[in-house]
Amino acid sequence: MKNLTLIGECMIELNGEPFGVMRQTYGGDTLNTATYAARVASPEKLNVGYVSALGTDKLSQGMIERWQADGINTDLVLRDEKRSAGLYLIQLDKQGERTFLYWRNQSAARYLLQHPDYNRVLSALKNTDMIYLSGISLAILPENDRTLLIEQLGELKKSGLEIAFDSNFRPALWDSREQAQNCYKALLPLVDVALVTFDDEAMLWADNDEQATITRLSSFNIPKIIVKQGRLGATVCEKGKQTFVPTIPVEHVVDTTSAGDSFNAGFLVGYLQGKPLNECCKQGNQLAGIVIQHQGAIIEKSATEHLRNAFA
Repeated sequence: MKNLTLIGECMIELNGEPFGVMRQTYGGDTLNTATYAARVASPEKLNVGYVSALGTDKLSQGMIERWQADGINTDLVLRDEKRSAGLYLIQLDKQGERTFLYWRNQSAARYLLQHPDYNRVLSALKNTDMIYLSGISLAILPENDRTLLIEQLGELKKSGLEIAFDSNFRPALWDSREQAQNCYKALLPLVDVALVTFDDEAMLWADNDEQATITRLSSFNIPKIIVKQGRLGATVCEKGKQTFVPTIPVEHVVDTTSAGDSFNAGFLVGYLQGKPLNECCKQGNQLAGIVIQHQGAIIEKSATEHLRNAFA
C-alpha cells in the first residue's frame, strides 16, 4: 500500500448570496484534494492522510468525523484548545466563477508548527511515500514557520519520499509577489511533481504562455511538470517531452471552486499506482468534470462513487 500525506488547512465554508440563503460546509485546497483522493482510491492500495490543526470545539470535531467517513486518515490532525478553524465565504457569479472572503488569521492550522505535538507529526512523515502541499499551505504560516517547513521537507526528502506541489497562488495571503516568489524558489528544487495552474503562474510570474511556465519550472530540475489550463486540459512535461491532454467538455458548469483540487486528486491516485502521466491527467480531468457540475468545494459522495472502480 502507498501512503499519500497532504499538509494544509481546512476551513468552515459559507456559500450563497450575501444577505440571502447561505449553506455551511467546509473546504480548503489540500483538504479538498485529500477528500476526493480518498473517495476514488482503493483503500487497499492507497492510504490518504491529512496533516493540519483544528480546535476542540463541536465544529472542528464534526469536520474530523466527516473526513474520517470519507476515508481520510486523521491521525496527524492536531487539536488546539485555544484556536479553531478559519472561515471563508464564496460568492458565485452566473458563470459559476467565484470570489472569496477569508477570516483565518487566528486559525489553528496557521500555528501547526508551533503545536506541542508537532514533532510527532514530523517523525511520522518519514514513513510516507508522498507529501503534497500547496502555496496556500505555505502562505498561511508565519514567515519563520514557512522557512522551517521547507527546511524540514528538505530533510524528509532524504528518506526517499516524493514531494508534490500545487503553487495555488493567492495574492491576498502574501505581503508581496516577491515574498511568494522567494518562498516558491526555496521549495521548488525539492519538488518531484509540480501541479500548477497556468492562470496562477501568469499572475505570479507574468508568464506569457504555458511554455514559459514549463521552461521556468524545468530550471529547478523538477522531473514531472503538469500545467493545468482550465477547460482546455493540461500540458505534461516529463524528461523534456511535452504532451497535451485535453478535457472532455462540460456543458453545465455550476461551481469551479474545487476544479484544480479535484484534478490533483484524480492525478495523484493514478500517479501513486504507477500509471503514465497522460492517464493520470485523464483521471484528473474526469473527476474535476464531475465536481464542477455541483455547488461547493466538496460535493455529495455519491456523485463520484463510480470512479473508484474506473480508477482502480
